[in-house]
Amino acid sequence: MNSIEEFFAAKTYAVAGASARTHKYGYKVFKALLAAGRETYPLNPVTEEIEGHKAYPKIADLSIVPEALSIITPPEITRQVIADAIEAGVKHIWMQPGAEHEQASESARQAGINVIDDGSCILVLLARQS
Repeated sequence: MNSIEEFFAAKTYAVAGASARTHKYGYKVFKALLAAGRETYPLNPVTEEIEGHKAYPKIADLSIVPEALSIITPPEITRQVIADAIEAGVKHIWMQPGAEHEQASESARQAGINVIDDGSCILVLLARQS
């Protein structure tokens, strides 16, 4: 199983940078995971609710540890999101194009996390699965 298949085999997901604004990728990724039947939690420190789902400021605020995390944040924010993910015990991280942070990726890999940061887009690959 490759790293993308491992990511999609997870049972629970969180989307860092999930957005209530329908034109934003954070919204599109969150909606696509929900539409694919995935248990998905939105992470956004300034939004209370997205599509009827309570939004959480950060991973530590969730009642569960999501197995997989999709990141759609600027690189300077990605760094903290990944530090939080390592601390929480997330198993899979997918940085969407533009969210990549090289040092944070390396830290996650050293922590044993499956990291996807090659510029591939979750929306494209999720569409192929359905």
